Amino acid sequence: MRTTPILALDVPAAADAIELVDYLGDRCRFYKVGSELFTAAGPGIVRELRARGCDVFLDLKFHDIPNTVTGGVRAAAAVGARLVTVHATGGRAMLEAAVQAAGADCGVLAVTVLTSLNAGEVAAVWGRGSPLDLSAEVMRLAELSASAGAHGLVCSGLEAPAVHGRFGDKLALLVPGVRAADATAHDQARVITPAGAAAAGARYVVIGRMVTAAADRRAAMERVLEDLA
Repeated sequence: MRTTPILALDVPAAADAIELVDYLGDRCRFYKVGSELFTAAGPGIVRELRARGCDVFLDLKFHDIPNTVTGGVRAAAAVGARLVTVHATGGRAMLEAAVQAAGADCGVLAVTVLTSLNAGEVAAVWGRGSPLDLSAEVMRLAELSASAGAHGLVCSGLEAPAVHGRFGDKLALLVPGVRAADATAHDQARVITPAGAAAAGARYVVIGRMVTAAADRRAAMERVLEDLA
């Protein structure tokens, strides 16, 4: 299974995003549009990326009542998103509504536990006792997501091997929090290298500052591709 890198366009304006996309050219053809860029630029940025032949991961992490999520996911699919995120903790009805709204050309990825959170923080937020087994929590949400028909799951590279071992290709795994081996974790608590994520069973990895903050972003993207190869 080939692991596809997705570069995060965590920039404040459409012009910044398009400049980076054009600069990288064929080195990257899949991009993440998150809440910062989407709020600033709206659905037009997805259309611009699609017009350039790029695939778009619209990472808005929908978490609402099923009817509201249906509308959001349907709009994301209509504008051309290839992947969209919802929170698995929204429940089965919400997940099923998202999958139905996405249709055949847009995959719904269920977010399990954000990679910025550690076990203690999750226990506090969810009202669970410590120590909390994060792998067990991720697996519980993976079971729910798979039963609802989700295309895949968002989890850290630390939990990915167990999820991949349980579900194989039934759930496409997207691993965020990817960093170079010698890089700082910044605001992430659970990180992994691109090669480590691929070895853990990731179908997609989200790359951010290791490329966008590099002095030579083309060379940094090429190193990611070499690492994944």
